[in-house]
Amino acid sequence: MDDPIIQMNSVTTTYEGAAHPVIHDIDLAIGKGEFVIVGGPNGAGKTTLLETIAGLLPIISGSVTVCGLDVMKSGPEMRKKLGYVIQNFDFDPYTPFTVEEVLLIGRYGLLGFFRRPGTEDFAAVDRSLEQMGITDLRKKHIGKLSGGQQQKVLIAHNLTKNPDVLLLDEPFSNLDLATREHVCDILCDVADAGITVVIVSHAFDALPKRDVRVVVMKGGSVVLNKIVPSEQVQETVRQSSEDSNA
Repeated sequence: MDDPIIQMNSVTTTYEGAAHPVIHDIDLAIGKGEFVIVGGPNGAGKTTLLETIAGLLPIISGSVTVCGLDVMKSGPEMRKKLGYVIQNFDFDPYTPFTVEEVLLIGRYGLLGFFRRPGTEDFAAVDRSLEQMGITDLRKKHIGKLSGGQQQKVLIAHNLTKNPDVLLLDEPFSNLDLATREHVCDILCDVADAGITVVIVSHAFDALPKRDVRVVVMKGGSVVLNKIVPSEQVQETVRQSSEDSNA
């Protein structure tokens, strides 16, 4: 692949105190504007893969670059170009931030010190609220929202950054089928606009009608990396997981 936006070369990472690496010898290249699904069984290393790309874990060996930046040497600069929606978030009902404030926080990395949000920042918030269909939630406190609403707010928060890469860990887990389809259509539009979308998911029933790069993990390794039509993603993940058990 010419000039990939995400490049992993022989990457091994682990968590502090772990006896063994969680992912090992990962080689992976992802291009600009690709729509990527990372699948595989529980404990395969899928979340660790996202955390490694985001520069959140120490790399024991190998190298990772995102947008041409080494994630270990240029982490803060790289993360200005990257959005990351984590799994298993939990907001206290008394969290004091409104939805608008949560989205504005997504702009602070671009503002720098001592600058207040301006017209451009509020315009980015407006676009993200409209894009996710949550303009009616603008002044509501995030802790008072349902899990599905909070999920959409967190995606909108990351979209306000205008990232080059968007990582999402199980973004459909709190959504019903109709909402999953809506959110997946939005993410497809995001990819069509040139943003690279990488999703860890067990849900494959609401994918956009487009080619998808499928990365299947097993035991901390990538066992499949293949571009397939969206309707083949579920069977591709299932078959590859079974073959790796043989």
